[in-house]
This record gives sequence, structure tokens and C-alpha cells, in this order.
Amino acid sequence: MPRYRLTLEYDGTRYHGYQAQGPGLPSVQEAVETAVFAFSGERIRLQAAGRTDTGVHATGQVVHADLEKDWPARTVLNALNAHLIDEAVSVLDAQVAEGDWHARFSATERRYLYRILNRPAPPALERGKVWHVKKPLDVEAMHDAAQVLVGHHDFTTFRDLQCQAKSPIKTLDLATVSRVGEEVHLVFASRSFLHRQVRSMTGTLAEVGTGRWTRADVRAALDARDRKACGPVAPAHGLYLTGVGY
Repeated sequence: MPRYRLTLEYDGTRYHGYQAQGPGLPSVQEAVETAVFAFSGERIRLQAAGRTDTGVHATGQVVHADLEKDWPARTVLNALNAHLIDEAVSVLDAQVAEGDWHARFSATERRYLYRILNRPAPPALERGKVWHVKKPLDVEAMHDAAQVLVGHHDFTTFRDLQCQAKSPIKTLDLATVSRVGEEVHLVFASRSFLHRQVRSMTGTLAEVGTGRWTRADVRAALDARDRKACGPVAPAHGLYLTGVGY
């Protein structure tokens, strides 16, 4: 039974997250599984590197599908995209996986980008794709404060109350903040993240950018290990899963 490694791009606006939610609640997983059935006649359950929330986008989500028939990878790519034509999902790449490779369990890094549009005027073309923050943001202060979060920590403060992870302890490998034109980009990388951890860290760092918080405040919030110490949670629509490392 061949296993196909698929790289997905999607606009999460119309979906109730990546994971299938049931009748009446469209999801990215359901869209791709329906496309698989449409071209192969097989009902399968995809495995994914990560579960993005409602409204979150992806440019590099990785999933795998186990199919009975040995299809050429290019055929799988083209057939899936043909059946996803009415969805906001594209299959960017398809490969036959080797050995016991697994989209979720073999992953060594997940990387996220958060986009903040930092200008007085709201977005027109990028509505639903960026978080609009009118007040000028001090990118250097944000980047400096972000370094407090890098490393092996108890991230309870930045963990959603509904998070199902067994432990709040994670290792954040990378946290950068930079300005790209009118946007501020925050990039985070880790082997795994807690539920809404990236959005929680982003909202907190934005408080530093506006001058309401300092680096010391971020350190105090992290050390508090208390969800109440977290800053505002950034909205879902500025967040992108950009890549998975193996």
C-alpha cells in the first residue's frame, strides 16, 4: 500500500480548521479526502503534520494518504487539484513516501508566520489574510522581547485553556520579528506547539510593539505560568503554517 506525501496550500477563511468537524462544518481535511474519493474511489483518513484552527492559513501543510492502488505521484497531484477546483485548497507537491515516514510523527519542526499589516488604512485586497494594527509598532523592541521566549520553557501562560497537550513544556527554537514593507512578520519554529501558542505570543509581543509592555513584562508573563498573565490573543486570520521539517 503506497503512502503519498502531499504538501498543501490553503486559505483557511471558509474552513472550520484543518481537522474534519462533521456535517455542515467544512474543513480542509474533508475537502482533500473528498477529492481523494472522487478520483480513486477510496475512502481514506488523512494524517497531517499539524491541525490549524478555524481561519488559519497554510502555505506548507504536510499530510499523507495511504492508497490501495499504486498511482504515479504526478497523477495524484493533478487528479486531486482537478477535484479541488471549487475549494480554497491546492496540492503543491505529491511524492511517494519511503519507509515508515509519517506526516505527523516524523516531523522535527513546524514553522509559522504571523502577518501584521501596520499602517493607518485597513486592508482591502488582504482582508482576512493579515491582522491590521494601526498604531506604529517598534519592531526592534518586539524582536528583542521575543528572545525571552526562545528555549525550553513551561508555556502555560501562552497555552489555550482547551489545549489537550499532555505537558505545557515546549522548546521554542526560533522567534524573529521583522518589518517587510507595511507589514510586520513574526516567525516561530518548534518541534511542536501548544494550542494557540503562536497567536498568544504574537498578541503579547504586539503589546511590546505599541509600548504598553516591555521585555521584562514578557519575562514576567512567561515566568507566571498562568494563562491570565498572557496578553491579548492575536486573531486567527494573520497566521500561516509555512513549513514542516523532517
